[in-house]
Amino acid sequence: MTRGTTNPNRLRRVDNWIAATCADLIRDTPDPVVVDLGYGASPVTVVELRARLAAAVRPDVRVVGLEIDPVRVAAAAPAADPPGLTFARGGFELAGLRPVLVRAFNVLRQYAEPEVVPAWRTITGALQPGGVLVEGTCDELGRLAAWLLVDPTGARSLTLAARLSTLDHPGSLAERLPKALIHHNVPGAGVHALIRALEDGWRDAAPYATFGPRQRWLRTVESVRAAGWPVLDRPARWRLGEVTVAWAAVAPPGTADPPG
Repeated sequence: MTRGTTNPNRLRRVDNWIAATCADLIRDTPDPVVVDLGYGASPVTVVELRARLAAAVRPDVRVVGLEIDPVRVAAAAPAADPPGLTFARGGFELAGLRPVLVRAFNVLRQYAEPEVVPAWRTITGALQPGGVLVEGTCDELGRLAAWLLVDPTGARSLTLAARLSTLDHPGSLAERLPKALIHHNVPGAGVHALIRALEDGWRDAAPYATFGPRQRWLRTVESVRAAGWPVLDRPARWRLGEVTVAWAAVAPPGTADPPG
C-alpha cells in the first residue's frame, strides 16, 4: 500500500501528456478503459484524469481507480458520480480488467529495484493489444515529474517535466526519477549523462533567462538534441517544460531487453 499522500492537480502534467500522446490509442479502441493504479488516500487524481480524458480525448472513456486497500476503495465510492468513473480493489494484476492504458504514479517508488521490471510485465500482460503503461514519480505539488512509457516489450521512453516558473535547474529533476533509474544517476550511466547535458545546456542558455524560463528551457533542450541525444518530442512539448528521450539512451543494464 502506498503512503497515499496526494494533492489536486498533482498529476496534471502527466495527464495532459497522456491526452496528447496517447489520444489515438484511446480513441481507436472499442473498449476505452483506463486504470489509475494506486491512487492513494484521496480519489482526486482519478476524478481529474477522467475529466481531462473525457474533455480532450473521448467523452465515453471509462476510468477505474484501483487500490489495494479496501478502506480507500470504500472511501472513494462517493466520488464515483460522473458516468464512466468507478473504484475497485486491485493491484498489479489490474483486478481482471483489460485497460488500454494504465497510469501508475508514485507506486513503484516504494519497491525494491529488482521488483520493477516484473511489475511492468504483470501490468502490461493485462493490457489490451497495443496498450501501454505510464509509470512515474512526481513531487507533492506536481512541479517536478518523470515518467516512463512502457509496453509489453519494456520501457520505450523517459519524459522529464517541470513547472518552469519554479525550476531552479534541471538537476532538480533527478530526485524524481522513476525507481528503475533513480539509483543509476551516477557517473558513467546514461541517465546521469542526460541530466548533466541538461544542466550544461541550462547554464549555457543563461542569457535567454532575460526572456523568461520557457525560452531558456527551449534553448536547453535544443542544445541537448543538437548534442546527439534521441529527443523524441517537438518544441510544442518543450514549451510545456517537457523533454522526452528514447529509453535506450538511459536504460540501466538488463532493463532494455524484451521480457522473456
